[in-house]
Amino acid sequence: MRVYLVAGELSGDILGAGLMRALKARKDDIEFRGIGGPRMIAEGLESLYPLETLSVMGLVEVIKHLPELIKVRRHLRRDALAWPLDVMIGIDAPDFNLGLERQLRGQGIPTVHYVSPSVWAWRQGRVKGISKSVDAMLTFLPFEAAFYERHRVPVAFVGHPLADDMPLINKRDATRRVLGLTPDVPLLAILPGSRANEIRFLGTTFCDAAERLCERVDDLQLVIPAASPQRREELETLLTDYPQLSHRTRLLDGQSREAMIASNAVLLASGTAALEAMLCHRPMVVAYKMAPATHWLAQYLVKTKWISLPNLIAQETLVPELIQQAATPEAIADHLAVWFEDTEACRALEKRFAEMHAALQRGASQRAAEAVIAVAGRQPLPTHLLPQMSEDSS
Repeated sequence: MRVYLVAGELSGDILGAGLMRALKARKDDIEFRGIGGPRMIAEGLESLYPLETLSVMGLVEVIKHLPELIKVRRHLRRDALAWPLDVMIGIDAPDFNLGLERQLRGQGIPTVHYVSPSVWAWRQGRVKGISKSVDAMLTFLPFEAAFYERHRVPVAFVGHPLADDMPLINKRDATRRVLGLTPDVPLLAILPGSRANEIRFLGTTFCDAAERLCERVDDLQLVIPAASPQRREELETLLTDYPQLSHRTRLLDGQSREAMIASNAVLLASGTAALEAMLCHRPMVVAYKMAPATHWLAQYLVKTKWISLPNLIAQETLVPELIQQAATPEAIADHLAVWFEDTEACRALEKRFAEMHAALQRGASQRAAEAVIAVAGRQPLPTHLLPQMSEDSS
């Protein structure tokens, strides 16, 4: 069996390596070729380009590198057809991979795309092009699979690798001891984001909200993981304007997951961190601010009722979402206070998150391998991989 894989960034390299291991466990005689990073190469991939070749972010940068990217895709198409291959798997990087998948599928090659683009959220018309590019879309989340099912695109719900990696039982007290945090006091984890712009737009608002929460919750302590040394410097500078918070606050280098497990509640920017907080089974408030022009445009482009993954997965409002003008310090503090004052609501949400975690903990790499083997053999997707939900994700 000859498998062509194309990954475009570190997360894709991690996913690709897991998928390759699962495929090798099912197929004794298998070869891999394409683009990947050190993890995929260690699993036996012959990589034709460095992983960073496709890691181009931003409109100006993409335009600048477009001729090179077109050249790379043409080379991969020729190489794949000459090899020849049994199945092509594009791992994320949809702008690059879906075009290559469509070209190869037009030549009779079965194709799979692993990790759905956010087509359910914006530019939903892209699903028509996706349907012409893939023989199967592999999704992490059930509402994504339901979206493709409604649009008659073959889809397998494989579960989320992050859910596989995180235990269904986590220990708050033990984690606090490891981090050197006080064991018996209320603790708020604050995750303002990993980008400088997020610190700029959210940092002051989050600190103002924390000040107000301290007035309502006795002995409240704060823990803030810094995503990088640069973010730590920015957070340290920010906290100099809040001396009343400094003695309550512990800055961490990374360790965001541990910070969330140790906490009673989490204040965070929307994004993957919300999914991680859910998988840590911690109540949260999601708040986000962006440049006014970006927010104005997003209002017209984004088609979802919710922005945070816990709410999207549940298809109901489980956690507060405060966006732009709604993300005031007063509103954030009011919503956070609920998680510290209403013990029953807190426990009920933690229980719900544990159930959602279990539903996503499917063995994503193994299920993805099953789907790939079916597509390569031109067989229907196994029925147990088909979506079981049909909720409206819009």
